[in-house]
Amino acid sequence: MDSAFRWQAAVLASLVSTLAVAQPDTLKGPAAFGDWRTDKPGVRRLISAQDLPSPSEAGSASNFATVVAMPAGAKPQVPAGFTVDMLASGLKAPRVVRVAPNGDVFVAESKANAVRVLRMTPGSATVVQNEMFANTGLRQPYGIVFYPSGPNPQWVYVANSDGLVRFPYRNGDLKARAPAQRVVEGIPWAHHWTRDVVLSADGSRLLYSVGSGSNVALDMFPMPLDMPFEQWKQTRPLGAAWDTEDRRATVLSYTPDGKDEQIVATGLRNCSGMAVQPASGQLWCVVNERDGLGDDTPFEYATNVQPGAFYGWPWYYIGGNEDPRQKGKRPDLKDRVTVPPVLIQAHSAPLQIAFYEADAFPAEYKGSAFVTLHGSWNREKRTGYKVVRLPFVNGRPTGEYEDFMTGFVMSDQAVWGRPVGVAVAKDGSLLVTEDGNGTVWRVSRSR
Repeated sequence: MDSAFRWQAAVLASLVSTLAVAQPDTLKGPAAFGDWRTDKPGVRRLISAQDLPSPSEAGSASNFATVVAMPAGAKPQVPAGFTVDMLASGLKAPRVVRVAPNGDVFVAESKANAVRVLRMTPGSATVVQNEMFANTGLRQPYGIVFYPSGPNPQWVYVANSDGLVRFPYRNGDLKARAPAQRVVEGIPWAHHWTRDVVLSADGSRLLYSVGSGSNVALDMFPMPLDMPFEQWKQTRPLGAAWDTEDRRATVLSYTPDGKDEQIVATGLRNCSGMAVQPASGQLWCVVNERDGLGDDTPFEYATNVQPGAFYGWPWYYIGGNEDPRQKGKRPDLKDRVTVPPVLIQAHSAPLQIAFYEADAFPAEYKGSAFVTLHGSWNREKRTGYKVVRLPFVNGRPTGEYEDFMTGFVMSDQAVWGRPVGVAVAKDGSLLVTEDGNGTVWRVSRSR
């Protein structure tokens, strides 16, 4: 078979695979701007940059949800063929969940300044041990990662709001062996405080996300003061901010001992969740975009993070769409904004992302990404409060997202659950935390 024919065959196979995954009833454009009433497992949406509404002069609605007690017997809704079971309840703001190589489940309890460990009976929803791993040396803990990668980590790193700490660790530890060691300090913690941490694909670097210190940097001084602006731009990454936003709205990179800080990418208003795609080794972020421009503007997003790229904040969003509150301030950046590949309905508040590479779910799930949508106060019709799946074909996102776990909203005013953490357990089940009532859930394939 000659090379031209092999290339054509590969293209045809890719098209056939894409057509096999695509659903003809996908909601597209403005029709995809739904709310909690239309959410249910299997509903699929596709939003493109061309669907972006213009900013609203009236701004966005203020619509805070009231979190109520979980009704007796309540469970999230999942697709037919799946079962959902509660693993734990009564936790204090369980946020990020990560799975140790031996299968233990680590949960960051952000309000308790603690990290908890759940040990399950393999292949079941039975928790046989529920232990406090650490509750000192932590400040609003969020991201968790084990180092080095592989079956025998020596450390567990925890992302605090003001830096990174690590604990000595051996497989099976239910209690920290020693006090926290601070490896990164001096990170500004005000406003967006959720910090995630993952390892680079080759395991050599710690990647640490830092959200912005404000909605749209209106308190940032008009320009840097330490040197002329044109000279300053030559010394900083593309789209870097300064003053109160210095090193913020970024992903930072460090050696495992917390040295050699580098900025990976800029303009990511609040990358609350990160994951490395196994198929490509690329870093992915899910990003909360800014408030106050309208109920449907701008879109949230999931993106592969390209080193050196600029994603818009605070001057632009979803490409070269200028924020009217920053009008005329950085025309040099207008054509240099990277557009994300997966756009999500505005004010959904994506917080975490996990890639699914196990075999326990149906074949079409393998290679997908799951994203938690926490829900936002900044929209009249409530949306988010669910877990969605991002389909991938041949390692690339289709741009769609599909409702997977819903049912946390009770009315226009009340919700009982707000999904945050998502991870794949060692047995291939999906783990989800929600911080409304402090519960952890396990989704498995029905037997």
